[in-house]
Amino acid sequence: MSDELTIVTLFPSLLNSNGDAENARVLARRAEWAGASARVVAVEDASELPAHVDAVVIGSGSDNELEAARDKLRTLLEELRRWGTEGVPILAVGTGWELLSHGIELAGSNGGPVRAIEGIGILPGRAVPRESRVTDDLVVKSKFGRLVGFENHARDYNHAEASPLGRVLSGSGNGRGSGQEGVVMGDVFGTHLHGPVLAKNPGLADELLARMFRRAGLDYQRGERAASVDEIARAARNQIAVRLGLESE
Repeated sequence: MSDELTIVTLFPSLLNSNGDAENARVLARRAEWAGASARVVAVEDASELPAHVDAVVIGSGSDNELEAARDKLRTLLEELRRWGTEGVPILAVGTGWELLSHGIELAGSNGGPVRAIEGIGILPGRAVPRESRVTDDLVVKSKFGRLVGFENHARDYNHAEASPLGRVLSGSGNGRGSGQEGVVMGDVFGTHLHGPVLAKNPGLADELLARMFRRAGLDYQRGERAASVDEIARAARNQIAVRLGLESE
């Protein structure tokens, strides 16, 4: 394969508090194992955006930098909308996902009023305060396989009209009694799963890669090197699942 695949990670200086921007490197490495040439481009300013983009990763950041990150994402609003309709896979994790929604509601300090931050409106729904922060392992049944990761969030995700990423087997996920985790709308994926999620869940990584390759006119086949790595990831998922009282895969 002579064409180089380009995976961008958006504003990692603001959106990488859980290492989620490294999902881009997972995609690049698995693409290379499949025989493709791939690169990761960290974009900190709209002027740094490459001419061609094959996949987008948006990580999670702190609440103190929500508005700064939102304003940065707004500079790429036209591109994000275009990518979302042109088949470019977009993976957004944690607050990066929340910022793609219609808005984020922040609980007031010391019982004060809720403060709302407008999102950029790429995805339906909005993030709303929980009574308490959830920090635990999250296990999800999905059509991409059983997904396992760590959730660490102070907000639920409410009124999502798009399809969920999957059904919660253990943990909170979107909360509010929905029993769901994440959101998928076309080629845009939002999730609470940290890990990074694609390193721990290669089935989801391969779904994004299959979409990338297909859009580039290529056929994705998992490389031999990925098989042994995937066994390590499966063992890690099973260890967490069994601890939570679930059966191993």
